Parts: sequence; structure tokens; C-alpha cells
Amino acid sequence: MATVSNSLCSPPCRWRPATALARWSPPRPRTRGCSPPPSLSSAEHTLAQIENSGVIACLRASSPELAMEAACAALRAGISVLEIVVSTPSVFEVLQQLVRDYPAAVLGVGTVLNAKDAQIAISAGARFLMSPAMVKGILADTLASEVLYIPGVMTPTEILSAYDAGAKIVKVYPVSALGGISYISAIQKPFPHIPMVASQGVTIESTGEYIAHGASAVVLSEAIFNKEAMSRCNFDLISQLALKASLLGNEAVKQKRRCTR
Repeated sequence: MATVSNSLCSPPCRWRPATALARWSPPRPRTRGCSPPPSLSSAEHTLAQIENSGVIACLRASSPELAMEAACAALRAGISVLEIVVSTPSVFEVLQQLVRDYPAAVLGVGTVLNAKDAQIAISAGARFLMSPAMVKGILADTLASEVLYIPGVMTPTEILSAYDAGAKIVKVYPVSALGGISYISAIQKPFPHIPMVASQGVTIESTGEYIAHGASAVVLSEAIFNKEAMSRCNFDLISQLALKASLLGNEAVKQKRRCTR
């Protein structure tokens, strides 16, 4: 396993309780040695970054301190797209701090179920929002914004309904319970123009197969943020898993594009 090293792009990782969200300001550009943030944080640009990565790391934690440490471990290891589940304590303040510390990362909030939480997440700097189902209020509020909304879908009807309503990408959930790779392969065929994220029960090892069979990206939760590693604060293991996931995701995307040329 390759080692993970700190760099100028790896700020000190400590939970610093944030001030009021109303005082949030956009992150400053990075200094030397780090990739600058995009000039326009549009939904289309965010979608392209997700498709280029192939992996969305999904973090849920029992405390803001644990969330910060685990998120930093994953981001430093190469994860470029990260969602924090809304049930994480102080989730919006954690997001706020990560946006400041990692301005080039694509950061979002997951399991968002109502428009109020969506608006707070956007105010804290979320580039994307994800739900287990389509929440019409969130979709309506984000259609004209620069924030990407990824609604959850399960059936062909739900996929087409979300797309016709304006969704640029959908999350097939719970994909493992629906049949896994074979389900993605089958459900994507009539909708090749609709980007799909495979979510629930996806392993690092199966990432390539999901992408090869039609998924634009996969959501990896416990595959990266291993339960035992989180409970023992084993951030080295989280970094190793994140590095492996990032490399496999990038390679799967490259391979898929080579095959479709």
C-alpha cells in the first residue's frame, strides 16, 4: 500500500468550533503548491468533477471532532469528493471549516430531507446535496442555483421523473438490495443520457465493475470510513482505504472512457 504524506495542501486538522453560519465567507485561494479552486462553482462543474473522480466518500460520525479527523484523513489521501451525512453533530459547522481548509475539494451534505437543511448546507458552502429520495422542494430551490442536487431513485419511473423535473444526476439507492451491479447495468441501458450514482453496500473492490456497467460514480461509506477504524480513531487505516478507493475510482473512469472512444 502506498504511503500517504502531508503537503502544503494538508492544513492542520483540528475541530475549531465555528462562528455563526451567517458570518461564513467564501474560502480564500490556496497558496503555492496547491491547486486553485475553480473560477465558477457551478452545478455542471461539480457534476464533471464527480464523474472524473468516480468516488463519493460518505462520512457519518458521532462527533464533530471525529468528523473533522476522518474527513481530513480521507481528503489528504486523495479523496476529492466528500459528503457528510446531515445527522453528524454540528454537520454544517464541520462543513464550513472543511470548505475553508480544502477549497479545491468538492464537499456536500448527504441524507438531506427538507429544504431548510438544504439552505443551511448551501450557506455553509456545500457544492452538492444528496437525498435517499427526490425531495421536490430541494430540487426546486436548486434548479437555478450553482449547487448540484442528487436525488435518490429506485425505479425507471423515478429516474425519468427526477430527470424530467430538472435533476442532472440521480442516485440509485439502495443499489445492493436491488441487485447491485446487474441492476445498474439493466437500469442504465434505457437511460444512457442520465448520469447515475450507485449507493448502498458498494465496496472498494466493486467500484470498477459498477462504473464499467454504467454508473458515473459510486458512494463509498463504511468501505472507507470503516466502523472499527472510526470507533478506534484509526485514521491511518481510513487514509489507506481512501487512497485505494481514489486510485481505483480514477482508473475505472479512465478505463471506461478508453472503451467508449
